[in-house]
Amino acid sequence: SLAPSRSREYKLCSKHTEGKRPLYAIGFNFIDARYYDVFATVGGNRVTTYRGLPDGNLAVLQAYIDADDAQSFYTLSWACDLDGTPLLVAAGSNAVIRVINCATEKLFKSFLGHGDSINEIRTQPLKPSLFISASKDESVRLWNVHTGICILIFAGGGGHRNEVLSVDFHPSDIYRIASCGMDNTVKIWSMKEFWPYVEKSFTWTDLPSKFPTKFVQFPLMTSVVHSNYVDCTRWLGDFILSKSVDNEIVLWEPKIKEQGPGEGSIDVLQKYPVPDCDIWFIKFSCDFHFNQLAIGNREGKIYVWEVQASPPVLITRLSSPQCKMPIRQTAVSFDGSTILACGEDGSIYRWDEVEHQAAKN
Repeated sequence: SLAPSRSREYKLCSKHTEGKRPLYAIGFNFIDARYYDVFATVGGNRVTTYRGLPDGNLAVLQAYIDADDAQSFYTLSWACDLDGTPLLVAAGSNAVIRVINCATEKLFKSFLGHGDSINEIRTQPLKPSLFISASKDESVRLWNVHTGICILIFAGGGGHRNEVLSVDFHPSDIYRIASCGMDNTVKIWSMKEFWPYVEKSFTWTDLPSKFPTKFVQFPLMTSVVHSNYVDCTRWLGDFILSKSVDNEIVLWEPKIKEQGPGEGSIDVLQKYPVPDCDIWFIKFSCDFHFNQLAIGNREGKIYVWEVQASPPVLITRLSSPQCKMPIRQTAVSFDGSTILACGEDGSIYRWDEVEHQAAKN
């Protein structure tokens, strides 16, 4: 049902316009409890970090302008160095991954390897010096942010046959990732047999280019859940949330046949409708505990779903007369009390939970 439950109500507290170029990604720092109120955006050749203030406003902390004027950043992910220093990893059209040290406000490293633009980066939450990147070059790569090493390349025989648009690490199985893309598939991969190389990447002292990078050619399974581009995928425990360009997010269970790699079946559990969400590169996000999911659409509206309710419950639909352009990405705060959105109009919108009158009484 698209009748909101209104179990949580939100109001628009602020709008901040960065510039004329679209903002493609926005994300809170869930890696470090000291910085749960800090988030970042990317758009054009600029990466900006902010703090969400208690009064509903946004304070700019840092702005990094890339040396390449033609660069268009599409994705960001928070990570950290071995000593806990917060790092921000960003990439986009020019295929170079930039790692920014948020303590020194300087460029920490640049990673080369992908042959074309990079659509998404995700950090391993259990080991936040590892991150994966999804590229137009049809590959997914695993990197060590500390040593600059490309450890694994997921591509080849059983790999994607078109641009890879989204990737995610399994929340508890450190060996498992999911990827999806323009070949309409979601692939699940295991790094288990390659894990010694992951360990080796932390102690490697020679040049990163001399590291014995391994190809992972065959996924555990390839799933055809959608009939068009799949542009966002996230694990929900052992289940997968994925979306295409057909106005819905699908929650499904992959059933992998351990003895027959590449084979398996899927069990669709439920669907979350999102009207007017029929263009690609619109991504959803969740709070830290995956209680609620927020997704924008091409009309500038945001749908907030209670993701673990069965059947799904629409909590609320957020809209503002100021926001009529496509929302590319949302960011939900740690406890779900703040929802951020960014998109084509180059602005950030901040919605905050309203205390219910009932609670005040």
